Amino acid sequence: MACFIVAYDLNKQGQNYSCLTGKLGAMPSCHAQGSVWLVEYAGTETQLRDILMSCLDGNDRLLISEASKSWAGQNMPTCGKWLNDRDY
Repeated sequence: MACFIVAYDLNKQGQNYSCLTGKLGAMPSCHAQGSVWLVEYAGTETQLRDILMSCLDGNDRLLISEASKSWAGQNMPTCGKWLNDRDY
């Protein structure tokens, strides 16, 4: 499986995040920052995007990119451990 960085902006004021966070939380994942998640997924970026699309409106933004095994962070003990446990 690969590790993907998922970042989003839901641009409609009062947007309900529960659909998106529910789908992300159901996968092996770590909520890294406000609208940034790390997700372990066996498919491609496009397949992961397609899974999340039903939660988005036409003006929302979504970025998915495969993470490399080279990373650095600050004050991220939970997701740092999550990444290290998965050998990233």
